[in-house]
Amino acid sequence: MTSMVPPPRLVIFDMDDVLLRYDVEARRAAMGAPAGLSAADVERLVWDSGIEDASDMGALSPDAYLAAISAALGVPFGRAEWLRTRALAMTLDPPVLALAEAVRSRTPIALLTNNGRIMLEHFDVLVPELRTLFGPAMHAAGEFGTKKPDPAIYKEVALRHRVAPTEAVMIDDKPANVAGAREAGLRAHLFENAPGLEAFLRRLGLLTQ
Repeated sequence: MTSMVPPPRLVIFDMDDVLLRYDVEARRAAMGAPAGLSAADVERLVWDSGIEDASDMGALSPDAYLAAISAALGVPFGRAEWLRTRALAMTLDPPVLALAEAVRSRTPIALLTNNGRIMLEHFDVLVPELRTLFGPAMHAAGEFGTKKPDPAIYKEVALRHRVAPTEAVMIDDKPANVAGAREAGLRAHLFENAPGLEAFLRRLGLLTQ
């Protein structure tokens, strides 16, 4: 039985660890290899230092982001290196993509990922299947000047798609991001696996019986 609450007018999907499996340790290891650095070294130099976070929030342009990584690692790190190391860490999850496609037949869908503006430049190369599925509705946090779980980002995405926050749903794998979406007024689902997501979507009346 479906909920008596009206179905949402927008369903927003996170990318990493929802629509695809993201192996951040493999990415860090690949980034560090040319400099003889471990994955833990890269985590400290790029993630813990704030470089990755600054990029995600739009505080660093793609060029500034890559220059900061090059300086931190002590070796050249350009778009080709970023693309190669990002791609090897990403594996699409077909059952989840099938659910997103099924939802799309009932209501608009969008993607929102905590990534910098460099991701906007490379969506089509990294995940062409997602571009086919989501079309222009693929958003990276960097374009908003903030990131999940800030409630403002969910409200801005809803506004861009001309729906009220209460008419939108967020699907995310991080409890903090789900909490931020709910604080913004969205309904939200903590993603753990495709069967759990399917049950949630059915309760919302977004899947055919």
